Amino acid sequence: MIRQVSACCLSLWFALGLSSCTQTPDYLVSEQHQSQNHNQRIRMVVLHYTTGDWADSLRVLTEPSDNPVSAHYLIPERLDPSYPSDELMKVYQLVGEQQRAWHAGDSRWEGKTSLNDQSIGIELVNRSQCYAGEDGFCLTPDFDPAQMELLAKLLKDILHRHPEITPTRVLGHSDIVPERKQDPGPRFPWQWLARQGIGAWFDDQTVLKYWQKLPEHIAIKQVQQALRHYGYGIEVTGENDRQTQLYLMAFQRHFVPDQVHGNADRKTVAILFALLEKYFPQALKSQELTLPANNN
Repeated sequence: MIRQVSACCLSLWFALGLSSCTQTPDYLVSEQHQSQNHNQRIRMVVLHYTTGDWADSLRVLTEPSDNPVSAHYLIPERLDPSYPSDELMKVYQLVGEQQRAWHAGDSRWEGKTSLNDQSIGIELVNRSQCYAGEDGFCLTPDFDPAQMELLAKLLKDILHRHPEITPTRVLGHSDIVPERKQDPGPRFPWQWLARQGIGAWFDDQTVLKYWQKLPEHIAIKQVQQALRHYGYGIEVTGENDRQTQLYLMAFQRHFVPDQVHGNADRKTVAILFALLEKYFPQALKSQELTLPANNN
């Protein structure tokens, strides 16, 4: 028989976040001794665009379907005719952060897979248009500045509460699923976000140093290894294969948005090595990433 919930039980419920509660026997929880062997479940945040307007996005992310998707947060944009005219711009939470939203799919980062289990997903209303085909051609409007201000406030709050989300774990959907996704696309203002203290960005002088140091042609295996050290789920094959082009395009959308072509040119590789020096300096000490001398 279920006993009446006592005041003591309610205290335990709120303290431990239990979903239901009855009188707790003394022998069950007699003493708490915090283990040091744990970490935070949430380690990443992934940004998406919706490709639809507010009304359509809210419906897709909240209603049942044959292929259900969701996100923890949805942020509207101004001048969207489907957004209620009497509503102020605000962040909408669709899934609790401790719950698993279905936003990342078959994804990879830092050697981990199925990132829904350890990430927060944020959808940005953006009426981009993508067309099927091998190149996955997309047209993406500029992001609404008011929307970006809301996003920055939300992310600062998330980062404060989840310290394991380091700068290189603030990601775009295409970073973790480059073979299928392009969002949030090359128009997303990653550099502006980094100026707010959110996410990763490179230092110009370090890029210049590597651009001058790099040979005209760098081995594709070394580029693959560098991408992998940064976090990308690329396979090191030593071949300039299709997956390498897709991963380079994902990297370029994030860090080299003026040239998204999938080629390992000197500018792209210089930025990649500058990021490694800033965030993973130990990786550059490995023999596999030792750069050959530039004889030019």
